[in-house]
Amino acid sequence: MGVQFYIPCERPLNDVVKCFWQSIRENTNFRQEIIIPKGVVEMVFNFLPETTFHGLLYNKKYLMPKCFIQGYHNSKIELNLPEKQSLFGIVLQTTATKQILHVPAGRLARQCIDLTLIDNTFCSLWHQLAEKKMFQDRITIFSDWLTKRITCLTAREQILNNLFSLNTKNNFSISNLSEWLCYSPRHLSRVFYEQTGMNTEQTLLYLKYLKSLQLIHYSDLSLTQIAYVCGFSDQSHFIKTFKLFTSLTPKEYQHHKSNLIGHYFKHVR
Repeated sequence: MGVQFYIPCERPLNDVVKCFWQSIRENTNFRQEIIIPKGVVEMVFNFLPETTFHGLLYNKKYLMPKCFIQGYHNSKIELNLPEKQSLFGIVLQTTATKQILHVPAGRLARQCIDLTLIDNTFCSLWHQLAEKKMFQDRITIFSDWLTKRITCLTAREQILNNLFSLNTKNNFSISNLSEWLCYSPRHLSRVFYEQTGMNTEQTLLYLKYLKSLQLIHYSDLSLTQIAYVCGFSDQSHFIKTFKLFTSLTPKEYQHHKSNLIGHYFKHVR
């Protein structure tokens, strides 16, 4: 069946969810999947827990729980793939994470955390979702669970979500971002750390990298043009930043990329 996506377009659901996705594969052709940082807060449900995923994250081996959440990563994830998989995922708006789970997204950064350790209702939710096979049915169940926990976001939270989702054409500096949000630079850094696990300067560099990743994946721009559009001082700075987060140069990612942004695959079975 491959991968399916659904982007909610109505409030309040789209205030808290960027997209739902489902990946069902009967015979995975590749043995290994590499996921480079994508700047997302994501819940993942594994409905074939007997076909475990082993991975390498920040040079530590880990075993994927049957349902987990991960925050912003700044290094690649290496997954050893089972032949079969049945996964359902929810990509959250960054600022909504605290509202839903009472845990700010920044505390989830650089981690994959078992959701049942945060909230034991995920045990029953996992079973409800596992009983359904259709993507739309799972979306409905999760949306119903979610709408009981959410309220409208503030104007600042919506602005931050637009910034983190790259829904703005501006390349911000710390000073004009502080002015735009009416925060002092010091308070802005605290806000960013709560949301991303990074200070303002680190977050803005990360957003430049994410914008370049999107353009490499979806546009026909040259790498030189992408460096300019994303506000890097020069091509060398662009390459250095991209490699910092991915261990790849932009050209290497361009060569390896799959049809899923931020993912590439190795070692055919």
